Amino acid sequence: MRIGRELVMSTFFTAWGYEVSYLEFASVIASFIAVILGALGKRIAWPWWFLSSALYGAFFYQVDLFASAILQIVFIAAAVWGWFGWSAKGAQPRYMSNKERLLWLLALIGIWLISAPALADIGAAASKPDSFLLVSSTIAQIVMVLQRHETWILWIVIDAFGTYHYANQEYWFTAVLYAALTAIAIFGWFSWRKLQSSQRA
Repeated sequence: MRIGRELVMSTFFTAWGYEVSYLEFASVIASFIAVILGALGKRIAWPWWFLSSALYGAFFYQVDLFASAILQIVFIAAAVWGWFGWSAKGAQPRYMSNKERLLWLLALIGIWLISAPALADIGAAASKPDSFLLVSSTIAQIVMVLQRHETWILWIVIDAFGTYHYANQEYWFTAVLYAALTAIAIFGWFSWRKLQSSQRA
């Protein structure tokens, strides 16, 4: 097991003085593909999300970002749910009601405030920002499975924050991924609006 860990965490290449491991590189590529397919509303996004989440779960566990590692388990479950929840034609998006938006926002804030101290107690790195990513990404992923447009507003905020968070942790390659994901989330917002308009037509 130790030999396997050393192999996947060994340096694949160096970017901006940061050593990118084989595991992190594979995680980034799979995640990038998953999000692009999701922005296009394609059902095939979910198997890619399953793969990227499994890879990132292993990576985050190795670097002691426990909340981010736990988040990948949620993403794996959501990928299975999304695969069976979406039709073969892909996403059929709609908007939330104001009541739904308020309930999801309150859930995000409440769970975050509870989870941050719990993560600090178990010695997780960067517990407050890490727990925010855990809670907000979980909610955004559920909202995506439910095919609501608001998922992309959440992802824009989450990915922009993730860019800052992982850069602050000096995981530069993952920070670059999150910057790209922010742009894709903006594209996803417009793409799903266009998708809904075409489905109505």
